Amino acid sequence: YAGAWMGGITATGSVIAFGKLAEMMDSKPLQLPGRDAINAGMIATSALGAAGFVGSSSPTTAGAALATGTVMSGALGLHMTASIGGADMPVVITLLNSYSGWALCAEGFILNQPLLTVVGALIGSSGAFLTKIMCDGMNRSLANVILGGFGTESGAVQTAEGLVHTEVNVDEAGALLKDAQKICIVPGYGLAVAQAQNDIAHVANALREQGKEVKFAVHPVAGRMPGQLNVLLAEAGVPYDMVFEMEEVNEDMDEYDVVLVVGANDTVNSSAVDDPKSAIAGMPVIEVWKAKHVIVMKRSVASGYAGVDNPVFYNENTDMLLGSASETSQGLRNAIST
Repeated sequence: YAGAWMGGITATGSVIAFGKLAEMMDSKPLQLPGRDAINAGMIATSALGAAGFVGSSSPTTAGAALATGTVMSGALGLHMTASIGGADMPVVITLLNSYSGWALCAEGFILNQPLLTVVGALIGSSGAFLTKIMCDGMNRSLANVILGGFGTESGAVQTAEGLVHTEVNVDEAGALLKDAQKICIVPGYGLAVAQAQNDIAHVANALREQGKEVKFAVHPVAGRMPGQLNVLLAEAGVPYDMVFEMEEVNEDMDEYDVVLVVGANDTVNSSAVDDPKSAIAGMPVIEVWKAKHVIVMKRSVASGYAGVDNPVFYNENTDMLLGSASETSQGLRNAIST
């Protein structure tokens, strides 16, 4: 029963999470009236099903109880995941991964298969550890993620105050990097989507060959799970000694001549530090705005998955290099090489 129940949550929740991350569904959290009561009702029904499954000696009754629990768990996974905003989907992914492991572990016990039990325990525990790392990286509890409905519709540009950003082209951005001596590159999920890691790695290595100090700063929750961007950079041939954690770079951020942000948004949002009323207040971020100059490579000035506008885009020391990261990174690579 436990395996079927957790498996039902995992199956339907994974479909919803995929739809939100792939932008096939609205990333805005579903906020039905009485949603907590709906979840509580489904959990209570599942508990009654478990009691019927365990306490009945009739195969028909036990089968009906199992079917009830499976249906309720599927509906619970669908509703709970739909009620969570797009910004929290990475945490949901790791949590569902953990659920799938514990479901497999339960099946291993029932079928008396030690291998299934061990593999399920490994998957379940690793998913739990990843979930904890993601929550710590966002400075939020798991309960707040699951029950908070954090995250609004991504892509909502919030410029009601008349803020104006400045733009540069790839040649101007290349010139700024060539003139700088100390450079920090901050990759984000946009780099992973555009598969631009090879071009950015070439830019970093070319600048390094010119005698410049170049570092990569990776946020703990950048990408869609911990370590995703570290893996992409390693695949692109970026030396390990060029990649640093957020805390290591923040200490001397004001010493960098240029910070190049590639496809990152919420992880470099200054409102997390400066605005206590912000939806991401308290979330640790890479404080790129303290650098002497910031170049942000993005498709647009739209907000990220958290739905929070980024004040960094409108700072005097920030220039926006807008366009597809795959195209702008290639153009920047050519500009640096010439």
